[in-house]
Amino acid sequence: MVAPQTLEGLRSGKYKGVKRLKIGGGLTEFPKEILNLFNTLEILDLSGNSISTLPKDISRLHKLKIAFFSDCNFTTFPAQLAQCRSLEMVAFKGNQMTTIPPNSLPRKLRWLILTNNHIAALPASIGQCHLLQKCMLAGNKLSSLPEEMVRCRKLGLLRLSSNNLAALPNWLFELPELSFLSFAGNPCTPASVDNPILDEIHWSSLSVQHLLGEGASGIISKGTWALPLEEKHVAIKLFKGEVTSDGSPLDEMNASIAAGQHANLIDPIGRIHGHPEKKGLVLELIPPHYTNLGLPPTLDTCTRDSFHPETVFTLAQCRRILTGVASAAQHIHAQGIAHGDLYAHNILIDQSGHALLGDFGAATIYGKNFEQKEKIEKMEVFAFGHLIEDLLGLVERNIDQDEDLMSEKMGYFIEGLNLLHYQCSNPIVLDRPSFDEVCDVLDAL
Repeated sequence: MVAPQTLEGLRSGKYKGVKRLKIGGGLTEFPKEILNLFNTLEILDLSGNSISTLPKDISRLHKLKIAFFSDCNFTTFPAQLAQCRSLEMVAFKGNQMTTIPPNSLPRKLRWLILTNNHIAALPASIGQCHLLQKCMLAGNKLSSLPEEMVRCRKLGLLRLSSNNLAALPNWLFELPELSFLSFAGNPCTPASVDNPILDEIHWSSLSVQHLLGEGASGIISKGTWALPLEEKHVAIKLFKGEVTSDGSPLDEMNASIAAGQHANLIDPIGRIHGHPEKKGLVLELIPPHYTNLGLPPTLDTCTRDSFHPETVFTLAQCRRILTGVASAAQHIHAQGIAHGDLYAHNILIDQSGHALLGDFGAATIYGKNFEQKEKIEKMEVFAFGHLIEDLLGLVERNIDQDEDLMSEKMGYFIEGLNLLHYQCSNPIVLDRPSFDEVCDVLDAL
């Protein structure tokens, strides 16, 4: 419930000068008092309330950059948001939204979240959002995308899973920066696939010890699996039921299984059956000395990862990380699977640089006979190009200049990586290398 003193404080001017405001639960309408913060408010979060409309003069909040209205009761996208001149990020996840009126999207929009609604069509005016970088549309009723979206030339991440798309439009592959795409759970993907045979592991044979992590799609815990002659330490992932921003947990589970075993993937051991409520997987337990390569994107970086300031890698570590991730990507695309989220924060590494590509939450099984399979793979090559660029900025460069051989090796390596980055980032999708070719180049370095 919203604290009464919060609204009273807004009325009295107590929160004058505030830049961030969050009111969770208890609201049935938008508090007009918020408009008094027009000179300072930049981030507004009213998620989890029962509001369904916004005031006509919300554009008074001329400094508002980020607005969250997730898990509210909106059925129509509020057209007045288009007048908010500084608005860059808008979220209406989990509403009852069916309609987005023409010209209702803010022109400076960089990040749009409309996951889990009932939207059947996007307005052609979305093509006017030239700065749009991240668009989350999973869990809707879209059967097509407006061709005008081809003007969204900065679009880097697009979530289309769990919709009604019978095909992917060809213009999608003309977008020069699109590299993180999910489209599982649509009619255009195979209805079934031949997955590797996994053990069926009964829930009663598993013992959960403690939480390892929680993501949008599920919870991962350390546990043990009771075998006839021993107890095996494993990771247990239980999937949540709802569609996440990336897509359906069931599609994630299928993609994880279909990917099969590889030295640079987290191997699935078996499916869980007999759980009273949830579906799940038993996975190989990753030793605790593995850490995340990067940090998730921030509100500022939007589609690009961030890193701890002290992060640095040797030449050998950098080469091994890139070789491992490229090999994993080569392997899954050979199975007809796109990862969809090939980010540094989804990669685990050890001190030697051995890499494990994880988190298949945005993965899509497109199948080996998919008409646009080459374009799908080369779109994801662009994401690998981002990873090359990130690691190039983190390579240790304090080599003693007297060590001529080492300096020469470093120069050759950096030059080769720069060229590979240039090739992977080609704005023409089909002119990029395949992951087979990327692996060949890295081996030569």
